[in-house]
Formats: sequence, C-alpha cells, structure tokens
Amino acid sequence: MPRRGPGGGGPMAGMGMPAEKSLNFGPSAKRLLGRMRSERMGLAVVVTLGIISVLLTVLGPRILGWATNIIFEGILGRQLPAGITQQQAIDGLRAQGNDSFANLLSGMTVIPGAGVDFTRLGQVLLLALGLYLLSSVFGWLQGRLLNTIVQRTIYRLREEVEHKLHRLPLSYLDRHQRGEVLSRVTNDIDNISQTLQQTLSQSLVSLLTVVGVLTMMLLTSPLLALVALVAVPLSLVVTTMIAKRSQPRFVAQWRATGELNGQIEETFTGHSLVKVFGQQPAVERRFVDKNDELFRASFGAQFVSGIIMPSMMFIGNLTYVAIAVVGGLRVSTGSMSLGDVQAFIQYSRMFTQPLTQLASMANVLQSGVASAERVFELLDAEEQSPDPEPAQTVRDPHGRVEFDHVSFSYTRDKPLITDLSLVASPGQTVAIVGPTGAGKTTLVNLIMRFYELDGGRILLDGVDTAQMTREDLRSRIGMVLQDTWLFGGTIRDNIAYGRPDATEAEIHRAAEVSYVDRFVQALPDGYDTLIDDEGSNVSAGEKQLITIARAFLAQPSLLILDEATSSVDTRTEVLVQQAMAALRAERTSFVIAHRLSTIRDADLILVMEDGSIVEQGTHDELLAAGGAYAALYQSQFAGATTD
Repeated sequence: MPRRGPGGGGPMAGMGMPAEKSLNFGPSAKRLLGRMRSERMGLAVVVTLGIISVLLTVLGPRILGWATNIIFEGILGRQLPAGITQQQAIDGLRAQGNDSFANLLSGMTVIPGAGVDFTRLGQVLLLALGLYLLSSVFGWLQGRLLNTIVQRTIYRLREEVEHKLHRLPLSYLDRHQRGEVLSRVTNDIDNISQTLQQTLSQSLVSLLTVVGVLTMMLLTSPLLALVALVAVPLSLVVTTMIAKRSQPRFVAQWRATGELNGQIEETFTGHSLVKVFGQQPAVERRFVDKNDELFRASFGAQFVSGIIMPSMMFIGNLTYVAIAVVGGLRVSTGSMSLGDVQAFIQYSRMFTQPLTQLASMANVLQSGVASAERVFELLDAEEQSPDPEPAQTVRDPHGRVEFDHVSFSYTRDKPLITDLSLVASPGQTVAIVGPTGAGKTTLVNLIMRFYELDGGRILLDGVDTAQMTREDLRSRIGMVLQDTWLFGGTIRDNIAYGRPDATEAEIHRAAEVSYVDRFVQALPDGYDTLIDDEGSNVSAGEKQLITIARAFLAQPSLLILDEATSSVDTRTEVLVQQAMAALRAERTSFVIAHRLSTIRDADLILVMEDGSIVEQGTHDELLAAGGAYAALYQSQFAGATTD
C-alpha cells in the first residue's frame, strides 16, 4: 500500500536514522533476567546441580594433594633408615645440623625405610576420578536444563514480539525502515539467545567456583588465600575500566547493524529502480560507508572488550608466582605439606580462571543487553488503541458508509483532511480521483482503521467503526491494493488467503470471474504452481489478477480498489471491469483511480484536493461543470488528442 505518512518513500528513503540513546545497562540487564521469573523452579534445580558439580570439582585438588603427599612421603621415607620413628629421624637430622630437612619432615607423616604405598595411592586416585566423573555428570545435567530454560524464555520473547508487531499502528512502520525492524526481531533476538546461553551457565559455574575455591583456600592456608584475594579488587578495577569504554561501542555496533540491514533490504526491494536510474555507484558508496561504520563500531567494541582476557591472565599469572614463592617457603619450614601447596596452586588457577571467564563474558553480556534494549524499545512502543469492550457490530450489513465531519493529519502541524462529510449508499461505486497527495489512499486507510481519526467519525451501516473491533470491521471489507502482495505458496493458497475455509469450487469460481483461470490453465501445475513471496515467477498483471480473485473470494460487503487494474493490460482491464461491475451489484465499492477512463460508470465521483472534496457527481455532470475534474480529464487525454 502506498504510504503518505512520515517515513514513506521510495527504495532510497530513510537512509539517515536518529542515533539511539546510550545503553542503560543495569535496568536493561535486570529486565532481561526478569523475563525468566516463570522458570524459578527450574532455575533452583539448575543452581542445586551447579553447587553439587562445583563442590565435587573443588574437592578434586585436595584429593590429588593427598596423592602427592603419599608419593613425596614415600620417597623421603625410603631415604631414612628403617626401624626408627619419624621423631627419631627428625632429632637425628637436627643433631647433624640439617635443620632444613628436619623442618621439612616435621610437616609430614613419614615411615622411615618404607617406600610409596601404591595401594593407598590407587585408592586416592580412584576417589579423585570418581569425583570428577560425578562432577561432569551433574554439570552436563545443569547445562542441559539451563539451555532448555533459556530456549523457552527466547521462545516466549519471540512470541511476544510477534504479537506486539500485530498491535503496532501502521504509523510505527511508516517511521521505521522495514530492514531495521526486521533486524530487531531477528538479529537482536538471536544475539540475546546466544548471550543468555553463553553467560548464564558460565556465570553460574564461575560464581559457584569462586565461592567454593575460596572456601577451600581458606581451609588450606589463610595466608596464601590472602595473597590470592589481592587479585580480586585489581581484576574488578581493570574490568570496570575496560567495560565502560566498550559499552557505547556495542550500542553503536547493533545500531549500525540495523541501519545496514535496512539499507540492504530497501535496495534489494527497489533493485530494478536502482538499475533504471543508474544509481548502482551511489548505492555502493552508501553501502561502503555504512559497512565501514559497522566495521569500525564492531572492531572497536571487540578490540576494547578483548583486552579484558589478557589483562586478567596477566593478573592471574602474577598471583600464581606469588603463591608459588610463598608456598615454597612454607613447605621448607614445615608449615605446609607439599600436597597442600600443590592443591593451593591448583586452587589459585581455579580461582583466577572463573574471574577471567566472568571478565571475558562482560563483552558478550554488554552486546546482548544492547540488543535487549533495542527489542525492549520495540516492545515498549506505543500500541494502537485497544478495541472497545463491549464492541458493537453490524447486525444487518448493506455496505452504507458515512463520513461524518472527519478530520485527520499524519502530523499535528500539517492537517490533511478537515471536516470531510460524504455518504456512500449500498451498492454504489464511489470513485476517488485527484492529484498525488490529495488524500485518496488516506481516505480508504481511515475506513480500514489503519489510522485513528483526529475528529469526527466513520459509520458502517450506522455503526461507528471506532466502536467495532478491527477484526470485525476488516472482515467486512475486501481490499485490492496498487502494490500486489503475494505470499510464498501455491496460487490456490494465495487466492484462498482471505477465506481459508473456501471450497475448491469457490476458489475456481473466484479465479474465473477475475480471469486468473485463463492463465493458470496454461501453467504445468495449474493451481498448484508455487510462487515465491515476491511473485517473481508470474507477471505484474497476473499478480494483480490473483489479488483481485482473493478479494472476490472473501465476498465482502464493502470493496476497496486502490488502482487495482494499474498493472493489467487494456484488454484484460475491460474484462476485469465487466466482472467487477457484476460483483459490485450487492456491495459498496470505493475505487481509487488515476486513469479516469476506468471510472466513467461510477455512481459517484469524488474529486479531492488537499484533503478536501472539491467536487462530486457523475462523470457527465462533472465534465459539464468544467471544474477540477474536467481539467484532470482534459490533461489526461489532451496528449492523445494532439498526437
């Protein structure tokens, strides 16, 4: 449908879009996570499974520390003479002046003369293996359940967005590029899904690991735990500083993605127009500029946020060195066993790794929240006014349409239709003519309630259309547009779109009266011929005939034809006019036409200029009056007469 409101235009329209506001990270992230409230029980199970898995994992290094002690104590015990106690061996070493070795032995349990106890070692290793296997099983169950919860959440989000699109007024789609809206409901939602999948599971495991490992470190050595904890505030400071710089870049990245999608969509929609006017170089330049903007935004976001991981690894390595030095000194003094130091070194790695993961997920989370805010902006957009409750309906449909002092404007400061009144009686054919921008299409859009009136009312069979549900109102109206829209499927499916319960005979009858049957019979698959959503495998005239057949099949009480025969050849136009004349006998018809030859037999012709009806009457009456209609008629046929 041709749109006259803000944002309408050709394929090259809407290239410049307003910049989005800065990302409000905290509230947007909270709102995104709040959408999972209905999964509270499942999330509780996920947390429980995560706790069990992490608990088993953090016990592993302690068990392996026991194995290290068994091996080390066995090696040292073999070096001592058999038949003496550990204390006797320590006293003998001190008497020899070997205090370092004596201090080392004092922190262990050694049997002089005995070697490695391989039976005990095997039992400890089997215990560690069992713990890690159980941890993996619980971790797998936790990940599977969390993935199910995330997918259900995204499913509900997609469903909500789909329903929201149906509640948005046509003016919203007028103000936004279709490609940009599509980017919000596809790319951005996909990015949210990936973000939740990547961050929730890892974040939960990382947080639980930090708590569990910190507990084990404190139990193992409070001094070494204090050394490890120095890395926490340092990591937070580094992550926060980097995140602040990457956050606006992610907003710019997804805004540029939406704008680029909008440009690509409109360029391919108007591909023929681009070629006709030789605008390929200009389109390519705009694409290169917008693609370059997206590249810079994406590169900046990924580069800045990518600094987080190496920064955290550097801090983790410093912590590792500090723990190794302090732990080695404590082993040498007998304050700790070698197995405890080894376990602590493993804990330090386990401690810094989740911190690094949390930091590296910051860029993913920021990207996802940036997309979430774009989706929330769509969900928060002002909706069309709700249908009245209780709604009125037409009890005895005849197709009488009355405009009662109607006023309308797309923008408040530019009135388009002011104080318009007219009556279309049942069975009448009302033709609307006038120059471009006079308000012809707007008039029928108001009948369909695609836009709400600023003043006055429109009555259908005496019932105010504003008091009817939109579904009830539109079910009584058949509309054939200047822009022919077909859907992916068979020709039969496209004809039956207006009445899915129509019988095969009714579909064929509608096709016959609209002369679709004439060309369908020549197709190899007939009515089962598949056409794509652009209808590129049928001609423009054939597409228009299919849309006319669709309207005929719906059997509406009110028929609206917006340049419905503009793409039909002259011979077919005569046949279609004859068919429509028979079909209009029992219904009111509004016909918007530029070719005045198509509306000579109309019962009433309305001539519009600047949103007002300046003349009305029959074809002969208006010609005789010598006014605006006569001027239009003469301008249309003067060229042919001169030739």
